[in-house]
Amino acid sequence: MKVLFMCTANSCRSILSEAVFNHLAPAGFVAVSSGSFPKGQVLPRSLTTLAAAGINTEGLYSKGNDAFEDSPPDLVITVCDKAAGEACPVYFGPAMKAHWGLEDPSEVDGDEAMLDAAFHATLETIESRCRAFFALPLARLGAAELKAELERIALL
Repeated sequence: MKVLFMCTANSCRSILSEAVFNHLAPAGFVAVSSGSFPKGQVLPRSLTTLAAAGINTEGLYSKGNDAFEDSPPDLVITVCDKAAGEACPVYFGPAMKAHWGLEDPSEVDGDEAMLDAAFHATLETIESRCRAFFALPLARLGAAELKAELERIALL
């Protein structure tokens, strides 16, 4: 199963989600990320937060949705409110869509310790959602049941 984590800038939340998902993913699962208006670079704090958690950052880069035109995902998960309201590109075809909203830790107004805490809290939320996703009996769930589970996971 190919999962696309989508945000607006593809520099923070979607990048963190891609990395954590792939870090925890069993065989047969892979995540990628994109942005509807990619920033063109990953926030350095995103990379240092992942590295501090022991999560591989190799190959992470900010990219647009057109990067997946020839390889559409099975599931598109938006992780920021701006991307949640956007239409998924037509080439995502029949991909199931879900929204796992996350506050942007890079917008926290505070000192370095507060920013670090916000990034770590976001990483923990992503990890709990990914673990809940991998715990689902995916082979036994129909589309409507999976959609309901994805909505439940968004509340974690």
